[in-house]
Amino acid sequence: MDRVTLGSTGITVCKNGFGALPIQRISVKDAADLARYAFEHGIDFFDTARAYSDSEIKLGEGLSDVRDKLFIATKTGAQTGDALKWDLETSLKNLKTDHVDIYQFHNPAFCPKPGDGTGLYEAAAKAKEEGMIRHIGITNHRLAVAHEAIESGLYETLQFPFCYLASEKDIELVESCKAHNMGFIAMKSLSGGLITNSRAAYAFAAQYDNVLPIWGVQRMRELEEFLSYNEAPPAMDDEIRAIIDHDREELCGEFCRGCGYCMPCPAGIEINNCARMSLMLRRAPSDDWLTPAWQEKMSKIENCLHCGHCMSKCPYGLSTPDLLQKNLEDYKRVLAGEVSVK
Repeated sequence: MDRVTLGSTGITVCKNGFGALPIQRISVKDAADLARYAFEHGIDFFDTARAYSDSEIKLGEGLSDVRDKLFIATKTGAQTGDALKWDLETSLKNLKTDHVDIYQFHNPAFCPKPGDGTGLYEAAAKAKEEGMIRHIGITNHRLAVAHEAIESGLYETLQFPFCYLASEKDIELVESCKAHNMGFIAMKSLSGGLITNSRAAYAFAAQYDNVLPIWGVQRMRELEEFLSYNEAPPAMDDEIRAIIDHDREELCGEFCRGCGYCMPCPAGIEINNCARMSLMLRRAPSDDWLTPAWQEKMSKIENCLHCGHCMSKCPYGLSTPDLLQKNLEDYKRVLAGEVSVK
C-alpha cells in the first residue's frame, strides 16, 4: 500500500483519501456504511466540510467508534472568528469527536492571517491551543492565494485541485509545498468527472510523494475501484501515459472545472454543469445528459443576464457567459442529431 506524509503535520496515511462531498446525495445509513467499509479496507483519511450539508453527520455515524484509528479533516467558510468557533463546535458535534485533525479555511478569497481584522486565524490558533484542532490548513482554487498561504508559514496543509490535467503552475505549487514541508491534499483528482480513468489518475498522483489525492465516492463500486489500488497501486507506464496525453489534448485549456463557486446564478442557471456540458456529453453516457430535465436546465442559458456575477467569482478567470453559450449551441446540435456522441 502506498502511503504519504502530510508535511510537518507528521500525519502518514494511505495514499487513497476519502472525499465526503458526494455522500450528501445518499442516505445516512448508506453513507455511514460506505465510510466504514472504506476504513475497514485501509483508508484512514476522511475529508469533509461544514458546507457539505450532512456529510459530517454521516461520517460521525460510521466512524465515531474507531475515531482514534483515523484522521479527519473538515472545513469552515466562516468570515469572522465567532462564526469559526460556531462552525467548529458544530463540526465536532456532528462528527462525534473532541478534535479535528486538520481544520481548513474553505476557499477564502484571501489568505487569513493574524491581525487582518477578521479574527479568523486567531480563532483557529486558539482552538488549536485548546486541543479542538490539531493542524491548521487552507483550501483554495486561486494560485495567488495558495502561494501566499505557503509563503506565510501559517499553514500546515494546502488543499488544491490537482490531476493529470494540471498546468506547470499547478505542479510548481506542489513542489513549493514540498520545499516548505507543507502537506498537499489534492482535490478534483478526477476533475469533477471529466477524467474517467481512475488508474491513470492514481498513477499520475503517485509520481508525487507529497500528494494525497482524495476521491469523491458515493457508490460501493466506485470505492472498490480505489480500494483495489491499495493492493496493486497503478504505476506510470506507456499505456497510462498515452491515456493521459490523449485526455490532455482533448481537455486542457479553457474549460469549466465544475467547482461551483460561481453559484448561485441570478438567472437560475446550473452553471457548474451547464458550462461543461459539451465535455460531459463526450465523456459519460450521453443519455444521462439528454433527459427532459437536463434539456430544461440547459434552456435556462437563454435567460443569462450577463450580469458578471459568475465571472467575478470564477477562480479560473473564465468568460462564463461565452462558455455557457458555446455549450448550449453544441447541446442543441447533439439534440438535433447533427453531432454524434457516445
